Amino acid sequence: MDVNISTLAERPQLQGPLWQMIDLWPEFMLHDPIGWANIGRIVAELPEYVLVATDADDKVVARAFSVPFQLGAKGRGELPATGWDQVLLWAFSDLRHGRIPDTVSAIEVAVDEGVQGTGLSARMLAAMRDNARALGFREVVAPVRPSAKHREPGTSIEEYAFRTRPEDGLPYDPWLRVHVRAGATVEAVAPASMTIAASVGQWREWTGLPFDADGPVEVEGALVPVHCEASRGYAVYVEPNVWVRHRL
Repeated sequence: MDVNISTLAERPQLQGPLWQMIDLWPEFMLHDPIGWANIGRIVAELPEYVLVATDADDKVVARAFSVPFQLGAKGRGELPATGWDQVLLWAFSDLRHGRIPDTVSAIEVAVDEGVQGTGLSARMLAAMRDNARALGFREVVAPVRPSAKHREPGTSIEEYAFRTRPEDGLPYDPWLRVHVRAGATVEAVAPASMTIAASVGQWREWTGLPFDADGPVEVEGALVPVHCEASRGYAVYVEPNVWVRHRL
C-alpha cells in the first residue's frame, strides 16, 4: 500500500482527521482516565512525536503516538509495572518540570479498519523508530498490548509474554512478533498497565453484558477478565501489557 508518513509537526492540518480514523479499539478501552486526560495532550504539545500515514487521496489511514520521558530519573530506572498509564504520567511530569528525556515510549499504533492486514502497523513502528532516532534518542520502549491475548483471557500474562513458536523461536503473539522482527527484545510484563474502574451500569453500556453477579467476567477484546462487584455496583479491569525494548 502506497502511503505517506509524516509527523504532525510537519502537517498540523491533519490534527482533526487523525481522530476521525476508524480503528478497532474496544469501547471500554477508551475510558482509562489517565489515557483520557493525556492522549490529546500528545497531539497538542508533542506533535513531533505523532506520526500520521495518509493514502493517495490524503486520507488518514494510520497513526502512531509516542512520548519522551526520563527513564533514568531518580526513583525510576526500571520499566514500570504500571506500564502505559505510568509512562504517560512520567512524560508529562517531565515536560512540566523541564527534565531532559532519555527514552521514547510508544503509546499507540492504530491502523484504519479498512486497511488492516496490509503490513501498515509494521511500517508505522519502523517510522516511529526512525523518528526517535532523528530526534536524538537511542532507545524506544513500548508497553505492548498483545494482539491475540484476548483469545486467552485466562492465561497469565507472564506465560503468554514469553511464549515462542517452535518453528522459529519468535513470539507466539503476532504484534509482539512484529516488534521482535523490528529488532526489539521482550523485557518484562506490566501487570497493571491500565486500570479502568466504572459502575456496572457503564460496563453494561460498553459491553452489552449483564454484569449482575460478583466475580470475573470475560469481555470481548479484554486481555484478562473484568472483576465485577455487582453487589457493590462497580467493576474493574486491570490490563496487563508486555514491555519491549528497541535499541536504535
